[in-house]
Amino acid sequence: MNQDHITLEFPQIIAQMQELAVSQTARDELAQLAPSMEEAVCRSRMEATTAARRVLDAAGSPPLAIMDGLEESVSESVMGGMLTPEQLAGVMSFAVSCRRMEAYLSGVAGQSAGIAAYRMELPDLSDLCRDIEASVREDKVLDEASSLLRDLRRRHENLETAIRDKLNRILQSRKQYLADSYITTRAGRYVVPVQRKFQSAFGGTAVDVSAKGTTVFMEPSSIVPLRQELDSVALMADEEERRVLYALSDRVAEAETEIRRGMRLMTELDALFAKAKLSQQMDAREVELTGERRILLRNARHPLLNREKAVPLNFIVEDATTGVVITGPNTGGKTVCVKTVGLLCLMAQCGLHIPCGEGSVVALRDAFLCDIGDSQSITQNLSTFSGHMTNVIRILDRASRDSLVLLDELGSGTDPAEGMGIAVAVLGELRRRGCLFLVTTHYSQVKTWAETTPGVMAARMAFDRETLAPLYRLELGKSGESCALDIAKRLGLPECLIAGAREAAYGTPAGQEPAMKIPHSRLKRYVPRQEANPPSFAVGDSVSIAPNGVKGIVYRPADDQGEVIVQVQGKKLAVRHTRLTLLVSADRLYPEDYDFSIIFDTVANRKADHLMSRKFDAEALIIHQEGRITE
Repeated sequence: MNQDHITLEFPQIIAQMQELAVSQTARDELAQLAPSMEEAVCRSRMEATTAARRVLDAAGSPPLAIMDGLEESVSESVMGGMLTPEQLAGVMSFAVSCRRMEAYLSGVAGQSAGIAAYRMELPDLSDLCRDIEASVREDKVLDEASSLLRDLRRRHENLETAIRDKLNRILQSRKQYLADSYITTRAGRYVVPVQRKFQSAFGGTAVDVSAKGTTVFMEPSSIVPLRQELDSVALMADEEERRVLYALSDRVAEAETEIRRGMRLMTELDALFAKAKLSQQMDAREVELTGERRILLRNARHPLLNREKAVPLNFIVEDATTGVVITGPNTGGKTVCVKTVGLLCLMAQCGLHIPCGEGSVVALRDAFLCDIGDSQSITQNLSTFSGHMTNVIRILDRASRDSLVLLDELGSGTDPAEGMGIAVAVLGELRRRGCLFLVTTHYSQVKTWAETTPGVMAARMAFDRETLAPLYRLELGKSGESCALDIAKRLGLPECLIAGAREAAYGTPAGQEPAMKIPHSRLKRYVPRQEANPPSFAVGDSVSIAPNGVKGIVYRPADDQGEVIVQVQGKKLAVRHTRLTLLVSADRLYPEDYDFSIIFDTVANRKADHLMSRKFDAEALIIHQEGRITE
C-alpha cells in the first residue's frame, strides 16, 4: 500500500471494513481500495455507499454468501475432477444464498433501485440446488441418490447383520477357546479374541495379535464367504457413490458461467455493504465531493478515536487558500488535526462515508503526500532530521497544484534557526506550486510567515492557560504559541528565569523581577562576573538579532545595562547587546546629514512635527509620539 496512506492510518480503516465483510473474496477486493482521480468515479462510489447504507438501515444485513473454497470447487469440476460431498454442499449453500439474496433485493427497491437491480443479474441455480440437495447432505451421499446405491447399501447392511449373528453363535458354542466374549474388527475383518494356545484348535485366519501376545484375533473360517461378499458389495456401493459425485460435479461444471457471475455479484454486494456497515458503525455520512480546492469539515472526528471523547474538528479552506499553518502546545492535538483532515479526505475519495456533520465538502486531490511522525531509520542510518528531509524531498518531487501535502513539525530535529529557514523555504515552494498544504509548527518565524503571506492561513489549537490543559479545538485565523513559558511558570519555574527566557526568545525586556534565590551555602561562594564594556552601536546601524537572525535598525545605542533599542518591522524592541551582530554600519548606509525620522517615525508623526514647528516653540512643548520610546 502507498506509504502516505499508511501514514494516515488508512490500512486500519480497510481492516475494519474487512472484518465487516462476509466472504474472503470481498475482503480481498477491499484490500485493493484506493482513491480515484476521476471525479465521476468518486461520486459514483459515494452514491453507491449511500444507497447501501439506506438499504442497510431499512432492511438490515443482507443474506450474503461466505463462498469459502467455492472458486476451487468450480475450477476442479471444470477440469473434470470429482467434488467431495462437502464441496457440493458448499455449492448448494451458495445457490441457496443467491435465492435468498434475490428475495432480499426484491424488497428494497423503495430504498435503492440501483441495488435492487442486482437481483436481475443473480443466477437462478435452483435446479442445481435441488439435484445436490437430493443426493448429498453434509459429508455423505444419500441413499436416495440412486436406486442402485440404495439397494447395495441395504444388501451391505444385511450381510453385516448375518456376519454378526454367526459370530454371536460362535461366541456361545466355542467360548472355551476364547480370551473374551466380544466381536471386533481388525484390518476391515470381523474377528473374535482367541487364546493363543487354542489358535490351531479354533480354526480360522489369524488377523492380529494383542500387545502381550497372549490373544490372537481370528476370523472364523465359516464367515469368510459372507465377508468376501460384503467386500464386493462395499466396492460396488463405493463405485456408485463416485458415479453420483461425478454426475453432480459435471452439473457444477455446466453451471460454471452462472456460478462465477453470482460470485462476482455477491463479492460486489459484500464489499459494498461492508462500506455501508462501516458508515453505520462510525455514524458517518455522505459528503459533497468537489473538483475545486475547497474543504469544509463540520464537527468531524478521527474515525479511529473514541467517539465519545474526541473533540469535533471544524476545518474550512476556501479555493483562495493555499495552505494552513497550525501552531499550539505539544500534545495539543495538532498532529491529530492534520491526520484527521488527510484521512477523511482520503476516505471520501475512496467513496466512503466519513464521521462529520451535514454540509461537509471534500476537495478531490491527485495525491496525498505526508511527513508525519518520527522518520528516524536505523536500517537506513537516518537521523530524525535526515529522515524528515528525505521525505520532504520526495514530496517536493511529486507535489502538484492538485496535491494535498501534510507536514508535521516541518524543520524540526536540527538547529532551530536553520530548521526555521528550511521550513519557510519549503512552504514557499509549495505555495509557489499552488498545492494545498497543512503544516504544524512551533517556530515563531514560520508563524509570522503564515500571518504575512497572502493565501496562507494561520491557525492554532486552543489551550487553557489557567489549567494548562489542551482543549483540542482548532481555531482558524488565529496564531498560537507553544505555551512553554506558561507551562513552565505553572509548574514552578522562578519568575526571573521565565522573564529571562521570554527576553531570550522574543526580545522583550526582562523587567525588574527578583533574581532566583540561591541556597545559602552556594551564596557565600558566588562571585558576580564582571561584564565587559558593551560594544557600541550607532543609530541607523543594520544588525542581526540572535537566535533567529531577524534583521533590524538600531534606534538607540546601548545603555549602561547593555540594552539596545532596535526597530524591527516598525516595532521597537529592547535587545541585549550580546544578541546583536553588526551587518552594515550607518555611515555606509546613509549620508552624513540623513534624517532618521524617516525610518523611525510614522508619516502621521512627521506631519505633526512639521505643524508644531510652524505654530509653537519646540522647547515649550514635548510631544510623546506614537511608536517612540521616551525617557
